[in-house]
Amino acid sequence: MESAYLNTMLIVDKALGEIETYHDNKDDGWGRPYPYIDESYPVVMNHEEGYRLFFEDDGTVRFRVTATRGTHVKGKLCGSPDHFDRLRTAFNDEEWRVGTAEVVHKHSEWRLHVTVTHENHQVASKVDADTIIGVDVNEDCIALIAMSRSSSVKDSVVFEYPSVKEQRHEFFTKRKRMQKAKQTAFETVVQTEERDYVHDCLHKVSRKVVEWVSQFSNPLIVFENLKDMRDSIDYGTRMNRRLHSLPFAALQEMVSYKAAWDGIPSDEVDPEYTSQRCPRTECQHTVRANRHKKRFKCRQCEFQDHSDRKAAVCVVQNWFDEQNENVPSLETLPRVKKVRWTHRGLVEAPTLTDSF
Repeated sequence: MESAYLNTMLIVDKALGEIETYHDNKDDGWGRPYPYIDESYPVVMNHEEGYRLFFEDDGTVRFRVTATRGTHVKGKLCGSPDHFDRLRTAFNDEEWRVGTAEVVHKHSEWRLHVTVTHENHQVASKVDADTIIGVDVNEDCIALIAMSRSSSVKDSVVFEYPSVKEQRHEFFTKRKRMQKAKQTAFETVVQTEERDYVHDCLHKVSRKVVEWVSQFSNPLIVFENLKDMRDSIDYGTRMNRRLHSLPFAALQEMVSYKAAWDGIPSDEVDPEYTSQRCPRTECQHTVRANRHKKRFKCRQCEFQDHSDRKAAVCVVQNWFDEQNENVPSLETLPRVKKVRWTHRGLVEAPTLTDSF
């Protein structure tokens, strides 16, 4: 009885979340609840209650979902080797457990999403961090910089994913044309394809981000707190739609939980003026005109840098300030290393020169 009540609450919470998103953004032409009101929502079940998993000798993992009393749906799970390794660990290690699963309908097929949880996974304390990783998430890239408490800049990188921005625009254009022609029969399919594509790309990018962070001793990842970002953005209908619908929080969450999986802690800071402020300790000039697209040039001291990498530096500086620690002195930064994500995978771009 208690399990059925919890499952019902999860479904209701998901439905209410979709509806709230719709009301917050319907004036901008997006945010329509998915699945739509006249469609079914995912079925949430607990392991060994609503569904069960079975391991075969050949490594296959089979499932059985109890649809109704006396009625079962059977099949085998599909996924990456890494996923199956974690699932096998959850079955054999007492510190792990197999969690809830969702039955969802995507691309004209039914899918079973299974979760596993580590009961007592240890994450390092942010107080003991030796390396502070500043992160700046953007529409087409994520910039990171690693700084020690002694003020030295250890390394920096910019992971670019322009294809996400391009594909999102193409999907949006396709949906608008379908709406204009009143041919919305496949609109749900298009929206699902977009979400799956973006979700897959961000998972791959977040994995590379955590790999890069893991090279440093006792790292701490610091993000911008984007909780009230939507309230402060008003750049017109088209730009508002692009920025409001960006998966900033989704990418931060992916990086954060993948890092926690490796014992790396995360934190947040106030993002105020991180994109406008000069990072040089002796300058700190702050004005919107300092930034023009991907180029940052201080109007006062003429310091120049990649605008997103520079913002990541300011994120670290804000963190030191919030912790009441001395903000490291900074006069110069290393050259920017950019890594671009394409549909074929990661491709390293040439290092930027001083003329940037």
